[in-house]
Amino acid sequence: MGENNSGRAVALLPILVFLLIFLGAGFITGDFYSMPAIVAFLLALLVAFIQNPKVKFADKIRLAAKGVGDENIITMCLIFLVAGAFTGAVKAAGGVESTVNLGLSILPSKVAVAGLFLIGCFISISMGTSVGTITALSSIAVGISEKTGFSLAVCAGAVVGGAMFGDNLSMISDTTIAAVKTQGCDMKDKFRENFLIVLPAAVATILLFLFLGREADFQVTGNLDYNIFRVLPYLVVLIGALAGVNVFVILIAGTVLSLVVGVATGAFALGEMFTHVGAGIMGMYDITVISIIVACIVALVKEYGGIDFILTFIRKRINGERGGELGIAALALLVDMCTANNTVAIVMSGPIAKEISDDFGVTPRRSASLLDMFSSMGQGLIPYGAQLLAAASLTGLTPFEIIPYCFYPLLMGLSGLVFIFIKKRK
Repeated sequence: MGENNSGRAVALLPILVFLLIFLGAGFITGDFYSMPAIVAFLLALLVAFIQNPKVKFADKIRLAAKGVGDENIITMCLIFLVAGAFTGAVKAAGGVESTVNLGLSILPSKVAVAGLFLIGCFISISMGTSVGTITALSSIAVGISEKTGFSLAVCAGAVVGGAMFGDNLSMISDTTIAAVKTQGCDMKDKFRENFLIVLPAAVATILLFLFLGREADFQVTGNLDYNIFRVLPYLVVLIGALAGVNVFVILIAGTVLSLVVGVATGAFALGEMFTHVGAGIMGMYDITVISIIVACIVALVKEYGGIDFILTFIRKRINGERGGELGIAALALLVDMCTANNTVAIVMSGPIAKEISDDFGVTPRRSASLLDMFSSMGQGLIPYGAQLLAAASLTGLTPFEIIPYCFYPLLMGLSGLVFIFIKKRK
């Protein structure tokens, strides 16, 4: 809890420090790789520990540890590691190359990126996790870019957009469950309300990717040979996701199948298979450590009153039903920007959003949809969120190279605003 109910703006200083250091270094040097994200986050964490001398250092350590121990953070870190194992195994088995070649053999290269976005939508809405979707598809995005000549940043943007589609809508997504529970509405009602609002954004995103593909005259380079057995692990992950199987079960099954296929097809020897799994997991160490550090920062920012400040700031500036909806949208977006976790943002802002909806006549399904949409919008655009950090880590890009092509999160927010303003009021 903050020092007072209205919170303290200065509590947001660690987040500001991170942005200034990370962005500043990139703009000054012209190279966003010059400042490793993990270093910028550690400096921000140092600021958070120095802040507020009224809180003992031992208590700050305890608060940070409690933040890291949150169920959402632990689950996310475990997904990173399991997804890393799958990525390492399926890549070594030749699954990425075969899957890309199969896809390009069926579809013209000009629609490959739009297809990548659609696949991301289907997987994420079935898995209920954007991070799992990004880790499963990023290697395919790299392969499509290499084969077609399409910008890797565009391909990565398609993956992130598709991942955020399901994160927002999936019945088994943590964000959907949190939004529905905090606002007191039925899952199906929230889905219907939410789907109608984001559908125009999804259609517009597909058209944008098709337009980019149509304008560019790409020729597929190299051969398109593929082995259907090497594609099998991805098919199992896709079918399992569509069937609603738990993300951990899906990725573990995909990893085991990739190892079997790799050995059976001679991609690697029996004694090498765990080396490939280990390499995949090690590739996720950075993003896992960053997630832990961010959780520490958020826990301290919350304790110092940073989140309370945002909640109070918004609540004092709304009036009427439309104002209530705009307030809920802004609340979800700003809290997500401070927490870098849309599920946590919904859980924290949900009770305030419920008060706003009750006071200003916003229906629970509308309130739940706005919370989920705008927190997911923020999560798909902030350069320090797990989604963009994961996509950047797996593609070798920086988040800032991917953000310009994250069409869907931005269009989702714009669509949400349009629906707020065109809705008929009683």
